[in-house]
Amino acid sequence: MPIKTGKGYIENLNGLSPEVWLGGERVQGLISEHPAFRGLVESQAALYDMQSEESLRATMTYLSPATGDPVGLSFLQPKTKEDLQKRRKMMSLWAESHHGFLGRSPDYMNTALVAFSSAAGLLEDKYPKHAENLKNYYVYCRENDITLSHGFIQSKASMLSAVISDNPEQSTAAKVHEINRDGYVVSGSFMMNTQGATSEEMLVYPQPIAVSESVNPYAFFFAVPSNLKGITFVCRENTLAGTSGYDYPLSSRYEEMDTLVILDHVLVPHDRMFLYGDEEMAVDLFERSHFHTLVSHQILCRYIAKTEFLIGVLEYMADCLDKSEDFFVIERVSEILITLEILKSIVIASEEQSELNEWGIMLPSPKPLYAANAYYPKIYPKIIETIQLLGSSDLIMLPKEQDFNSPVSKYLDSYLSGAGIDAYDKVNLFRLAWELGVSAFGGRQMQYERFFFGNQDTLMTRAYANLSDREKYIDKVKQLMKNR
Repeated sequence: MPIKTGKGYIENLNGLSPEVWLGGERVQGLISEHPAFRGLVESQAALYDMQSEESLRATMTYLSPATGDPVGLSFLQPKTKEDLQKRRKMMSLWAESHHGFLGRSPDYMNTALVAFSSAAGLLEDKYPKHAENLKNYYVYCRENDITLSHGFIQSKASMLSAVISDNPEQSTAAKVHEINRDGYVVSGSFMMNTQGATSEEMLVYPQPIAVSESVNPYAFFFAVPSNLKGITFVCRENTLAGTSGYDYPLSSRYEEMDTLVILDHVLVPHDRMFLYGDEEMAVDLFERSHFHTLVSHQILCRYIAKTEFLIGVLEYMADCLDKSEDFFVIERVSEILITLEILKSIVIASEEQSELNEWGIMLPSPKPLYAANAYYPKIYPKIIETIQLLGSSDLIMLPKEQDFNSPVSKYLDSYLSGAGIDAYDKVNLFRLAWELGVSAFGGRQMQYERFFFGNQDTLMTRAYANLSDREKYIDKVKQLMKNR
């Protein structure tokens, strides 16, 4: 089966009917038609439709080595610098389509699977069946264009319960209870399962918890369909206040639901388990797959698209307010333009300095990518602050579209217009800016960007850990001191 269309994506989702809870009620009916998910599903369906557009197919797809059919290019395991560039162009097209607001667009987890599956050779000596499972699963997802979510992060309470309990069965941390003829019985929960309710399958790969047992029940890596018995998705509060594209131009399209996913004695089939029981191997596979590096390449495409969009918002706002020549606007937008050029330079530098890793994958240089990961979360709040400061009270006094269809419309036309723009369009723009800088949707975006790849301590430590040539820099100083 080659690439799927948006229609195919929607049909697959509706056919799954996973157990999803929102606001204390189980979601009933077709997931694609529920107000909380409809906008996101339509936006993501549009991404899949791009793959089938004749003018984009060569950029969005490549020919499967197994069937010769076109498959999504974000599944491509890069073997050359040209492959990295192809991946970047494809991922940039998707990022530009959603303007960087979908942190878990399908190419994110496709790239994660590329990383993990490419390192399957690490498992072959000790766990050949698991290695085969992982490689087969990659092919399955590639050939069927599977939409994935993930379970990586556990709650602090769950992690602590495993540390203080001598008996894994008394802990709430994710664990394997038993292995039987049909598979592995797993229970646990995972935070921040973004798009779990709107994905077809889920990769589960938690950080293992150290125990004294020779077979660690907390160490595993597997994949399961989202509708498997025992899986429940509990949604956070919906940040979408309404479905009107005028009143809520961003959240009506890009409200990307996060869930707490609960696994209650879920039976994971044998062929879907990729690693079990070996704590050291679980850590080793994650590190040597270079997950963070490959996924950072995808993330940077999103950062660039989002920054370009935010520049457009600021420039349009400045025009409407007749403030394009104000030094505040010039200074702040110039700083963001500098940020944009830095990000573009970083992604090119990562490709130019790429090298083949031990698995024959062309790996972008991690140094510039990790620098971007630590840099952008500090810059993003300042960009949003600029929108808030420029918008001022115009971000507060915002009527809704229905007000323009009422008797008070004539007053709105008179008093809420801008420079060269009528009131209707100006309010539409500033409602968009309000969503970015004031609304719950914007608050979630802010928190998401700040902690997308960990807190600042984690990001800075990751960047510092790649200072492999530290002694080279110290030697420069020592050399100068010798020549006194």
